[in-house]
Amino acid sequence: MGRNPTARKRPASDDAGGDARELVCVITGKDDALVNARCREFLDTLLEPSQRATALLDAEAASVPASDVLDELRTAPFLADKRVVVLRGADDFISQNRTLLEKYFDQPCSTGRLVLTVRTWDSRTRLAKALPKVGRLISVLPPSRRELPHRLADYAAEAHDKKLSMSAAALLIELAGDDLMRLYSEIDKLVLFADAEKLITPKHIEALTGHNRLFNAFAVIDAMIAGKPGQAVERLRGMFAQDRSAEYTAVGAFAFHLRRMFNAKVLLEKGIGPREVTSRLRIWGDTNGFFSQLRKLSLRQIGTYLQQLAETDYAIKTGRTKTPVAMEQFVISLAAW
Repeated sequence: MGRNPTARKRPASDDAGGDARELVCVITGKDDALVNARCREFLDTLLEPSQRATALLDAEAASVPASDVLDELRTAPFLADKRVVVLRGADDFISQNRTLLEKYFDQPCSTGRLVLTVRTWDSRTRLAKALPKVGRLISVLPPSRRELPHRLADYAAEAHDKKLSMSAAALLIELAGDDLMRLYSEIDKLVLFADAEKLITPKHIEALTGHNRLFNAFAVIDAMIAGKPGQAVERLRGMFAQDRSAEYTAVGAFAFHLRRMFNAKVLLEKGIGPREVTSRLRIWGDTNGFFSQLRKLSLRQIGTYLQQLAETDYAIKTGRTKTPVAMEQFVISLAAW
């Protein structure tokens, strides 16, 4: 336990150690959590924990004047061979102090290390063109949906010495969404839940992560199918009130349940019996209620639910609306359909 989950399989140009001659490092990425994790890892290569009290300034860029940053970099290190300055969220800092930084990039202090984290890095600027001469750029990209299961399995192994099956990883992503740091947090909980067991399986996720979320989604969908928008909204609001993470996981819970309904409906229409459908799709909980819902819906209706949910998810992810508002609109519109 305790190993850094981001330290794995990087291209040679983005190795963790870096070069002793690199005096400036810019770490860029849209996901602040991933950028900060990468920054922590890079900082580990620069200073020992015992050196940080005397040789490190780690601050939000907005809280530090540029003059203090330059003074810190040019101050002789004490009890270390270098002095490190980490400025987080430095986009505005760079814009406001571009000329000063350009001069520093031209003549950096040999005992200073400047680390900047930014959301964007324009390669056309003079700073960007000067960076390769004095340091390097680290671009932090979130894993693709296709890569996520393997990344989660790696995290379980590296951080907790546990195995996470691919089916369990896929189920976790379905239920919790694709935010990597949130998924890591879910795995941390699952590790405690699995206790001495070395393999985390879908059963662990169903018991710990999936049951409440899917039960709540099931209850909301049940009211929607019954044409009771008021009851559906009330249950949805209860879902958000009971689970703080519902804002991030509600869409995934509904999508998982609806996709399972769609697949079950397809199998039933092919003449496969409910018992076999239950086994194939790993349906647990209130199976009678699940098949009761299916009898009330056509395949086309379930497909419409999924299409509307995909549009809702897109609106949330692009910042056009908030999850609770969007999900209420989704529930109300389809309950009256």
